[in-house]
Amino acid sequence: MNTSDAGPLHQRLGAEFRRRIAAGEWPEGVPVPSEAQLCEEFGTSRGPVRQALAQLRAEGHLVGGRGRPPVARRVTPSQPFASLMSFTQWARSIGRTPGQSTIEVARRRAGPDAAARLGLDEGAPVVDLVRVRQLDGVPAMIERSTFVLDVGAHLFAVDPDAGSVYEALTSRGVDLHHARHTIDAIAADRTDAGLLGSAEGQPLLRVRRLAFTADGTPVEYADDRYLPAMATFTIENTVGGRTVAGRDRSEAPPATDGPPPHHTPEDPQ
Repeated sequence: MNTSDAGPLHQRLGAEFRRRIAAGEWPEGVPVPSEAQLCEEFGTSRGPVRQALAQLRAEGHLVGGRGRPPVARRVTPSQPFASLMSFTQWARSIGRTPGQSTIEVARRRAGPDAAARLGLDEGAPVVDLVRVRQLDGVPAMIERSTFVLDVGAHLFAVDPDAGSVYEALTSRGVDLHHARHTIDAIAADRTDAGLLGSAEGQPLLRVRRLAFTADGTPVEYADDRYLPAMATFTIENTVGGRTVAGRDRSEAPPATDGPPPHHTPEDPQ
């Protein structure tokens, strides 16, 4: 770890510890080095080391306790739906390296499903984006997004392989305020399997996302398909708090005359 890198020391230590677990340098089920050993290795006090280890324990990367030394545990990265976070931002926040390979950026006519969800006439011009997203160079998800034309047109002026499309769009004044996610499972078809390097028929986690501006205008409809070994999703609720997730009983498109009931969700651009 380069201790001259930016960011608080405990965060940099945490990223290094996660890397060691993911790489097998700290084998699963084996006790990790003691606080004293880590302090000596990194030339620091116990405070940052304890903070880093506590964060890994909270994330499930370390288990054990009550007098027993903590042991390493590999966990599937989990993306929270607490904020509208891009795939790039999420990957960086968990100490992973995001990547992408663009399959196409194309202007075409909206099909019936995308048109209905975006409040457009069928056949209206839209911009489609298809990318394979990666974590540490390994395919994790196929991203298929359809943008309304005035938003998607910006994609022809950016390099979608350079990083977060959401960051590129917001830097150009696009209002991406909130989104609604619907999560289910789907079998990989031949195209999915080829892009992800998986078997045809393998279960994938599908996240369909409808993104809105602050006034409730839909601007993007996406169908993202994740390898379940590469990502999971988390939603937090509190007793007596507002429900932020529920079962979607209908495939009908959401109303577009105002902001929908929502939790402000990733992924994933």
